[in-house]
Amino acid sequence: MSGFSDLHRAGDPLILPNAWDVASARCLAEAGFRALGTTSLGVAAAGGLPDGAGATSAETLRLTRSLAKLPVHLTVDIETGSVNAAVAVAAAGAAGVNMEDAMGPAQAHAALIRSVKRELPQLFVNARTDTHWQRPGDLAETLRRVRRYADAGADGVFVPGLAEPPDIAAVVAAVDVPVNILFLPGRHTVAALSQLGVRRISTGSLLFRAALAACADTALAVRDSLAVRPDLPSYSQINAWSPTR
Repeated sequence: MSGFSDLHRAGDPLILPNAWDVASARCLAEAGFRALGTTSLGVAAAGGLPDGAGATSAETLRLTRSLAKLPVHLTVDIETGSVNAAVAVAAAGAAGVNMEDAMGPAQAHAALIRSVKRELPQLFVNARTDTHWQRPGDLAETLRRVRRYADAGADGVFVPGLAEPPDIAAVVAAVDVPVNILFLPGRHTVAALSQLGVRRISTGSLLFRAALAACADTALAVRDSLAVRPDLPSYSQINAWSPTR
């Protein structure tokens, strides 16, 4: 396998689906994806825990250990993160981490990035800023933060919620490291993001939320005598994914 950082290519961006458990990760690996991320919302919600509250450290580490057995590169969402959390998932087999600033002080997040890179120089640190996440966007603040994080040693920067092409182009132009954009259905296409210079496109909680919708839709179809999608993975196929077999 080529190095994880090598998959972040201009004109041919890394499409990074995000898994929340072993079964979803194995399904995505079987589909041919060479790298996977984790979704903190999916991991949290699957365990009945809140996202973004630092409540899933143990679950995330257990999942990392399980997913590291797959023949893919793995990057792990450790929420706001810490040096200890980064060291733990790296030791468990992660090639990268995603660390969010939660709109806290940029100086503190930059200091954390420096500390993680000093401890783990080979770990791909994707520095997320939440300037556009669940709030009105602030492009000037976004540019200030991504530059600061890149200068602190981040290997990539991530601006979830960024949607407008001119804003995306401005972020790409502002830093020399790969820019990660969260795919927004109806707002983005892979081709358009690639043309803007985006080198990593992740799905975040999209797949988890789609799986929940499909779960309810299928149950309703059974109840209402409607057609159920015929090309589902079989029992034997999924059971064969077990690492003990």
